[in-house]
Amino acid sequence: MKLGFVVALGLVIAAGVGALAAATEGFQVVTSEGARRLAIEQSPRQIANVALIDQDGAKFSLDDYRGKIVLVEFIYTNCATLCTVLGDGFERIEHTPRPDGRRNVALLSISFDIARDRPADLKSYGERYGASGPGWRIAVPASAAELAYLKRAFGLVVIPDGYGGFIHNAAVYVLDRQSRLVRILDPAAAERAVEQADAAPTS
Repeated sequence: MKLGFVVALGLVIAAGVGALAAATEGFQVVTSEGARRLAIEQSPRQIANVALIDQDGAKFSLDDYRGKIVLVEFIYTNCATLCTVLGDGFERIEHTPRPDGRRNVALLSISFDIARDRPADLKSYGERYGASGPGWRIAVPASAAELAYLKRAFGLVVIPDGYGGFIHNAAVYVLDRQSRLVRILDPAAAERAVEQADAAPTS
């Protein structure tokens, strides 16, 4: 009787472990966010050309970055929580001296609050974190349709919090030189990614 119970228990455990392995890509991830990040690394996603307006009111597009590695973050200028973590991270990247004075990575902060964030608001946000020059642009999608596309393409979740702000996920998205989404990073890991990109050949 005891032997039968032990065998049955072993089968149950084995089945559970097998199911967990299948659900976590062989134990590589344990959350849906982890699965999403792994899927992007295994199958990079081409990002379509999207029109944007920067902090100077200038129109540009994602295709302007072709040939460059780009770190993208999504923010809104009135955010006092997650966006400060993202802003602080980009500020450190922006102002970290490089041994040869060059940086192979461009920084792009995109506001999803297209109803309120105007170029003046974007500029104020940039000044708050020391964004200067074309190396770090603060922008807003040129239309609601383009914002909707960005949300789908990057897996951005934005939920009004009922107090005039938003609940949103915080990550840094890496676009390669062909405008493909190749990695999704925690904000703290972005600086290391820049160091690796700066050490890599540019061609």
